[in-house]
Amino acid sequence: MIGFILADIRRHKAGTIAILLLVAFAVALAVSVTLQERALRLGSARAANAFDLVIGAAGSETQLVLSSVFLQAAPLPLMDGAVLQRLAADPRVAFAAPIGFGDSFSGYPLVGTSTALVAHLSPQLQDGASFRQEGDAVIGSAVDLTLGAVIKPMHGTAEEGGHTHTGLAYAVVGRMKPTGTPWDRAILVPIQAVWELHGMGHTETDHSEPAHAEGDQEHSADATAAVDEDWAEHAAGLPAVLVKPKTISDAYKLRQDYRRDTTLAVFPGEVLTRLYATLGDAKVLLLAVAVGTQILIAAALLLVTIMHVGQRRRQIGALRAFGAPRTVVFRIVWLQLFAISLAGILLGFGLGYLVSEIIGGIVSRQNGFTMPVAFDRQDIAFAASVTAFVAVLAIVPAVLAYRQSPAAALKG
Repeated sequence: MIGFILADIRRHKAGTIAILLLVAFAVALAVSVTLQERALRLGSARAANAFDLVIGAAGSETQLVLSSVFLQAAPLPLMDGAVLQRLAADPRVAFAAPIGFGDSFSGYPLVGTSTALVAHLSPQLQDGASFRQEGDAVIGSAVDLTLGAVIKPMHGTAEEGGHTHTGLAYAVVGRMKPTGTPWDRAILVPIQAVWELHGMGHTETDHSEPAHAEGDQEHSADATAAVDEDWAEHAAGLPAVLVKPKTISDAYKLRQDYRRDTTLAVFPGEVLTRLYATLGDAKVLLLAVAVGTQILIAAALLLVTIMHVGQRRRQIGALRAFGAPRTVVFRIVWLQLFAISLAGILLGFGLGYLVSEIIGGIVSRQNGFTMPVAFDRQDIAFAASVTAFVAVLAIVPAVLAYRQSPAAALKG
């Protein structure tokens, strides 16, 4: 029986390939949607796990997390520097790392921060050392620069018509180890240098102004000045502070204390949970499209197989005339279609995984955080359900062949 099926498949290559591809593309669509949604959840959750609490000026929680944790460029209102001073002196805080952004270099975001955040993200650097002077810079593992490279910060991006600052050029002194977060594509510099470049070195900044709104006036910073992270002496306006509380209880108390009229404190994980709910709705819609596509493909598959059985009427009639029982004809037709469909399911899972890996790689390069594409138990259940569906679907043409009269087939 197997030899007969293989011979028949070779004789009808075009029909076999058509059925196989129909099944493969339908399965690949559903698999890629599921894998991508799961990879985005896992990747973003792992990226957010590096940060316990984010405090910024009152505004959008989502934008605060996207800008401070995922480094998505957007103008945020500034907090008064006194917020950083209070956090640095708070006994409930292990460290409070200021961040200032808005500048870039060669497409990489340039973030002003402190040595505490560098040590938090990469306790041991891959190369070099952390910054000690205002002209030093530490790069993420995915930044395509070498130690000693000169960085001339650009306000904004080249696509947005940004201009290059002339008041300071940074030198790369260290590289962090991979973190699996968007900070792998970031260039970290002392926050003091950012303040100086934007005319905020020793002045109070109106917290209602957007970050880096210094107009066309250029300011300079002393590249050889030692980094001074005594925030009690001076802290200018800044868009966000990344806080590491000492205990879980401290984290909740700090969030409550800084959720006021002028400040906003959020747990990145909670914000992502709300985003996941939106992603879940989008996933349902995409899966509905995938299911609709599969129904259409199933109908097309059924039509193709029925036509295929019709074209083989003489062959089936000959088998029956030579004494083949109806059950043998049923098994031959069913097993052939099921085997082709099963091969299509396997190919579809492979294609879906490959597409997800390609998309995940693109997203990782653009956003920095890793997209872990992997199968889990849900995919096994999906594979089993699809296999059962095609097994049932293959019964239809098998029944048609079973009920076919040998004499009528040979006459046709």
